[in-house]
Amino acid sequence: MPYTSRAAETLTLTHRAVLSASALAVTLTGWMWLTRGSAHQLHSSLLLPHCDPVPALGTFVSAVVMWQAMTIAMMTPTTLNWLFAFAALTGRSEPRRVFRAVGAFAMGYFLVWLGYSIVGATAQLALQRAGFLDRGGQLPSSVAGLVLIGAGVVYFTPLSRNCLRHCRNPLTYFLGHWDNRPRGGFRFGAVHGAYCVGCCWALMLTGFAMGAMNLVWMGFLTILVTVEKLAPRGDRIAAAASAGLVVWGAALLL
Repeated sequence: MPYTSRAAETLTLTHRAVLSASALAVTLTGWMWLTRGSAHQLHSSLLLPHCDPVPALGTFVSAVVMWQAMTIAMMTPTTLNWLFAFAALTGRSEPRRVFRAVGAFAMGYFLVWLGYSIVGATAQLALQRAGFLDRGGQLPSSVAGLVLIGAGVVYFTPLSRNCLRHCRNPLTYFLGHWDNRPRGGFRFGAVHGAYCVGCCWALMLTGFAMGAMNLVWMGFLTILVTVEKLAPRGDRIAAAASAGLVVWGAALLL
């Protein structure tokens, strides 16, 4: 844990159990969808004939759903500390609306990631139509190397580091911006989602370098993102991993 949250410690055992079980169920659902549906989608609905100038609506929706399932599977575990802290602070003033407020938080959070999923799906379909992705959804090694280098470098930018600092300290943010109004939970979720996108968007794009539906790579990124946000020295681990991406990308270029 990167911080000590007295507020989170006041959360009841029931609330903790329900929130943990819900997060686990959402995460597993995302991974099950990716595991069972990835091969079919990748080799049928998402691989477009190069002669198609514009993807069909169903194809685009399928791509967006794939990206959203990926973000749900990868990002849900990283939000649990935020949900604990938010539920504890909400429960102090309005214990009966804890779960409703947490639901609004989750809705705001994943709505922001839905916007990112639309951008990611659009980029994937455009790359496929242009012939840059192979049948595994992977870029040529030279381009993949540039993507890995770019993702590694982005981590060291001030914007990315500030976003990670926000993600590692939920209680600090809540205490400075607390809002008891019904829309407060949604707003908190949306703001946190925006910071998470700022922290992780480049890492998510490395899927193009390793394969759009490479589940092993997704699992690695899930562990990396969870560690960098929750572990005591997660920022240092993330920095080492980012440096490794730069070295790996340079090796691909060479």
